[in-house]
Amino acid sequence: MSQETSSSTTPSGLLPPPSSDESSSTSKSATQITVGGDAISLVDELGPTVVNSDGTLSRIANWSSMTSEERERIVRVLGKRNKLRLESEVRKLEDVREG
Repeated sequence: MSQETSSSTTPSGLLPPPSSDESSSTSKSATQITVGGDAISLVDELGPTVVNSDGTLSRIANWSSMTSEERERIVRVLGKRNKLRLESEVRKLEDVREG
């Protein structure tokens, strides 16, 4: 199971908007997960958003070639890891504000 991530983030760490051909496929199927009480929709064709250890965002490059079992496992693991990384980024911001 390879977890390659693409580096298609903008300098600000935000992902670029999907191209027009990708946006038309968003109504096909979406997976919804809950992280910290807030529901997050993930479009199956694009894959989940990965929060990198430095706080930037990326996508899994080979998402479209993964089996459904691999996708389910990745979503489960990423949900937990992303939550931890986001909490870490919030703590860093709070430390900056206090310091």
